[in-house]
Amino acid sequence: MLDLSNFPGAKYYWHNGKILDWDSYAIHAMAHVAHYGSSVFEGIRAYETPRGPAIFRLKEHIDRFFYSASAINMEVPYPHDEISETCRMVVRKNQLNSAYIRPNLFYGYGNLGLTPHACPVNLTVGCWEWGAYLGEESLRNGVHTLLMPWKRFHPSQINASVKLGGLYVQSNIFATEARRLGYNEAVFLNIEDRISEGPGENIIIVKNGKLTTNDKAESVLEGITRTSIMTMAKNLGYETEIAPISVEDFLTADEAFFTGTAAEVTPITKITDSRDRNQTQEEWKTYQLGDGKPGKITLELAHLYQDIVRGKVAEYDHWLTYVYDTPEEAKSNLNGRVKALDPENV
Repeated sequence: MLDLSNFPGAKYYWHNGKILDWDSYAIHAMAHVAHYGSSVFEGIRAYETPRGPAIFRLKEHIDRFFYSASAINMEVPYPHDEISETCRMVVRKNQLNSAYIRPNLFYGYGNLGLTPHACPVNLTVGCWEWGAYLGEESLRNGVHTLLMPWKRFHPSQINASVKLGGLYVQSNIFATEARRLGYNEAVFLNIEDRISEGPGENIIIVKNGKLTTNDKAESVLEGITRTSIMTMAKNLGYETEIAPISVEDFLTADEAFFTGTAAEVTPITKITDSRDRNQTQEEWKTYQLGDGKPGKITLELAHLYQDIVRGKVAEYDHWLTYVYDTPEEAKSNLNGRVKALDPENV
């Protein structure tokens, strides 16, 4: 029996057209992906709503899934609508009211040359319950980040705006290093010594009421949550811009926050600068943003985001794909675990 402590609620996953028990194994040890990271993935969330679970911006995620596959010269063996429906079906099969959904497209067993000429393309879709990526406390109190001296992949080297498994080795190394040193998360520079992003999150800063984030030319994945938050801010009347973020901009921002499917909207309240490799950790300077607490605009957007993904804001309902066709079907399949909408939150 597999340990499910990091995959609560997971009972089944979908692999190449079949539903398998979570304990089942579907990948050979000599699969190409296990040796070279030759995979494409998405992270997608489904949230509890009064109509049952709803997947946030499913179409946009699957659009990017196909775009990422094209970057690795991978032919997707299933059409867009079938993969979307599979995401819905997997949440239903696991009877989850909220879920993190992980489609993963990869080269399987065939040959182990760098070019996977004999390897079939496999598709797996799993889901489980997953709370706040950096912890629930991070959403309330903010996080302390470590500005790293190492540089993110540059667009002149590889397309950094796609989700390829192998690209995330860099994220793994430096997110682990930041945590080992006692910080909540890392922040990368780009080759031009400007702010890039976190290991798995975009960055938005607030200065004098204006929100700024960067684009793919700055070595970032143009995240779906990032784009959504900027749209929401603009609709609220805030000035927004897509522009490079200098280190000085970041360290002197009034507010800053991470965005991402896993991270959602996570405030950044402290930044420690470790760029000088000749300094010891004791010599690194720490910067406090604002009063050291999550900022007003950050919290406004975070709360609105949580309302939107939970189906409480009609204006943004088109961003949601409901897992069940009707609220009655959801209630029946989830054993009545569908909450009625609080009229005060409409």
